Amino acid sequence: MNPIRAILSGFRNYANFEGRASRSEYWWFYGFFVAFLVGIFVASLVWSPTLLSVWVAYMVVMAPPLFAVTVRRLHDMDRSGNLAFLGFLPFAGGPRLTRILSRPGTEGPNRYGPDPLRPGLGGGWIQHPVGPEAQERPAVSSRGPAVSLGCPRCGWERQPGAVFCGNCGASL
Repeated sequence: MNPIRAILSGFRNYANFEGRASRSEYWWFYGFFVAFLVGIFVASLVWSPTLLSVWVAYMVVMAPPLFAVTVRRLHDMDRSGNLAFLGFLPFAGGPRLTRILSRPGTEGPNRYGPDPLRPGLGGGWIQHPVGPEAQERPAVSSRGPAVSLGCPRCGWERQPGAVFCGNCGASL
């Protein structure tokens, strides 16, 4: 995931504690958070100590999205989001959490959703072209029950044996 998409994804999902976040999404968002935080702090030291209130306000506003992306990152490794509270432990908590967050996620879907890097692997969904150039679908037999061809939430077409939507993460 590129830096802009990762930062925007962090803000779009600021209160989303479900699903998964890739390493690149987490680390780009965290890097943006730290860079902006350091910038505000340095500006407050150079120009005006009253800017420290902006620094505190930034910390308060950015805490929920940072915590949410941390929880989703832990979900990517098939771990409980409760491990995010390790960051609040003095001394050993932060380094331990950093080591955990640096590991690669599980391949394929896990109990928290589809793989964010490989959504089609092991039960993801694929999107097919829609329009005049799209191929016609085979006729549906009237003998069997109707099968849903798309995600009920976003409309992506389901692969055979899919468990999760690769686009929005909806489960069946």
